[in-house]
Amino acid sequence: MGSDPMHDVEAVVLVGGKGTRLRPLTLSAPKPMLPTAGVPFLAHLLSRIRASGVRHVVLGTSYLAETFSDHFGDGAALGLDLTYVVEDEPLGTGGGIRNVAGHLSAEHVLVFNGDVLAGTDLTAVVGTHRRTAADVTLHLVRVPDPRAFGCVPTDADGRVTAFLEKTPDPPTDQINAGCYVFRREVIDSIPAGRAVSVERETFPGLLAQGRRVSGHVDSAYWRDMGTPADLVHGSADLVRGIAPSDALPGPVGDALVLEGAQVDPSAKVSGGSTVGRRARVGAGASVEGSMLFDGAVVGAGAVVVDSVVGAGACVADGAVVVDTVLGDRAVVTGGCELRGGARVWPDAQVSGIRFSPDA
Repeated sequence: MGSDPMHDVEAVVLVGGKGTRLRPLTLSAPKPMLPTAGVPFLAHLLSRIRASGVRHVVLGTSYLAETFSDHFGDGAALGLDLTYVVEDEPLGTGGGIRNVAGHLSAEHVLVFNGDVLAGTDLTAVVGTHRRTAADVTLHLVRVPDPRAFGCVPTDADGRVTAFLEKTPDPPTDQINAGCYVFRREVIDSIPAGRAVSVERETFPGLLAQGRRVSGHVDSAYWRDMGTPADLVHGSADLVRGIAPSDALPGPVGDALVLEGAQVDPSAKVSGGSTVGRRARVGAGASVEGSMLFDGAVVGAGAVVVDSVVGAGACVADGAVVVDTVLGDRAVVTGGCELRGGARVWPDAQVSGIRFSPDA
């Protein structure tokens, strides 16, 4: 096998989704390209792939496909060789993998859902795949409450025995973590030119054929970044070093303040917040566990908690924004208060709204 355990492994990252649950942020950028702890979210995943020893990565794109190649180019700056394949119509997870097969040459292929933040040891997942001579190996992560996820039980030998839909009484705490290792011949067996779900069609079909589907189970850091709350908390975990990444553009700590940002000495920025390039935080303001995109403004005395303030957006003096998403260039005027999952579309202006009585 040689001294490099990943010498015959390539990677595929599926990044074609529209990210509708993250609107309005994804109106202007695909979910994997949203700034997360100072860089596009995808950069964190690519850094982990690079650190594992894999060099060739194929990105299966669709929505706003050009944004990926415009930013990452051929991958040389990351130490990677990147290939881009555009999906003209939605093909599902399995169809998306099959769609890029012509650009793969390795015997084994790591496949990632492009919206998962995880800290698992990728070489260990491939090691399980080799040791068990599996056709497909799934990374399975143990979670405290598996009811919101599909469960994947395994037997004493680590063999996957079933794929279960969400249930109020799960038989296991193991869930599909969105990372797989495929033997190349399995990818070639997926039907081409139509939508295919690996969870509902490919994997159950392999079990029915008696093929070996293994589970690599761990309790590593894992978060699906599909909602604004998960995006905010995942970004904060990256800034604080709770989630691992080699792509963080600064030291881990309580806050990440990027180049050209201005934070007044009397302001407080904490909880893993990111202050984007050329963003401004005014006197006496408080920013906690939040993401300020490039050019965002938080005025004097304003409070921003667990929120996203889009590029060029403004939270004016004295405004309060909690658990809220502001689209690019949106404005929340002074004295306003937004809470509870509010979403403000790009270029909108919000005024005269409060949830709390004035003192």
